Amino acid sequence: MRVRHVLIAAGIVATAASCAGVPIFDPPAPRAPATGAAAQVVDGRGPLPPAQSAVVVRRLERRGHTDLLAHHLEASIAAPLVVGNDARLLVDGPATHRAMFEAIARARDHVNLETYILEADAIGQRLAELLIRKRAQGVRVNVLYDSVGSLKTPAEYFQQLRAAGIAVCEFNPVNPLKAPRGWEINNRDHRKILVVDGRVAFTGGINISGVYSAGSFGSGRAKPASKDEGWRDTHIATRGPIVAEFQRLYLDAWTRQGCEAPAEAAYFPRVTGRGDWTMRLVAGDPQAGASEMYLALHSAVANAKDKVWLTYGYFVPDPETVRTLKDAASRSVEVRLVLPGFSDFWAPLHAGRSHYDALLAAGVRIFECHDALLHAKTAVIDGVWSSVGSTNLDWRSFVHNYEADVIVLSAAFARDMERLLALDVDASHESTRDAWRRGGLGSRVTEWFARRWEYFL
Repeated sequence: MRVRHVLIAAGIVATAASCAGVPIFDPPAPRAPATGAAAQVVDGRGPLPPAQSAVVVRRLERRGHTDLLAHHLEASIAAPLVVGNDARLLVDGPATHRAMFEAIARARDHVNLETYILEADAIGQRLAELLIRKRAQGVRVNVLYDSVGSLKTPAEYFQQLRAAGIAVCEFNPVNPLKAPRGWEINNRDHRKILVVDGRVAFTGGINISGVYSAGSFGSGRAKPASKDEGWRDTHIATRGPIVAEFQRLYLDAWTRQGCEAPAEAAYFPRVTGRGDWTMRLVAGDPQAGASEMYLALHSAVANAKDKVWLTYGYFVPDPETVRTLKDAASRSVEVRLVLPGFSDFWAPLHAGRSHYDALLAAGVRIFECHDALLHAKTAVIDGVWSSVGSTNLDWRSFVHNYEADVIVLSAAFARDMERLLALDVDASHESTRDAWRRGGLGSRVTEWFARRWEYFL
């Protein structure tokens, strides 16, 4: 969103020295074994070590699941898989906010909200009133918001929450005097996480903002009322043992920010399996020196055998991402990219377009959405591997931001994702190589200039 201007300026000052070379994405550091409540695996369901993950693969094969599902599970067994879940795909702001608010209204123990943008507009005020009402009912409420993302939100908005007994924490304050653990202006909390009672968790690309006040074509509208509303975005609601992974990630972020200790609550209730979907929560953490989503997505694309369909609101790929997509197309994998035809910030749009010629030449198909502002961050691969979250396909998400995405290994969920992407394709214009080369000198110069700064975008 427009706050990227602030981040670019800060990035140039704070990290200009790193611009000389391509950042290296190292494997994530091993996580120490969890202890206490955070370590529980309920009814045999929860994060599985590689050996047990391999057993899951063999069990699915015996049950007649597709070879492609087994193939992608096999490629993922080194990661902590969580079995026994289900999920609901949420399209655009109205449906997502409605589902989130309904979950909060049913809260009996706690509400944990983490968001990049929390605006004091009509949506934000509805949320504040709901949270204040739940706190009055004895529900513990914790709100973690990003300082840059919520830069325009007046202090009075957060003061009313605190006055009601809600714990509020500002992530990486813009004011260095308020930064408890060093000033890291360029590292932002881009996650959108909501956990209610430790039983349902939401994530995706949708902020608490009025730009989501109307649905886009993806939710059934022929065309949004204007380009300033009806943003095209995707969210997901999950239930089952995977929710505990969201809870751990949330509480870790809260603690590392030096926020006041969260009030006691039943953050890890006993949870039984809610379905048969295998999931994995992946996190972007600049302090870890790696993006789990970067590694997971590259692995899935590299292992793709049939199709790679990606929808991303910001597309500023590093050289390895371009190579991986081209390699997949060279193996006769159907690679489709649904990307924005316009944006709230010109630079990422044109930096991404500077890679079109090479991708199109390799056989990658590119579709640009022009009827609504595309903000989604989703992937569906081989009809079995899907992801929904906050991570864009750009340097900022992979290097600088704290992100959260959920990977779903399920043919049923992938079918929902494919139907959604088909709607996106129908509402988009395909870019061909010949048409792209006729774009004109002005476009090429703009793309060249934007690409010089892509590391900061």
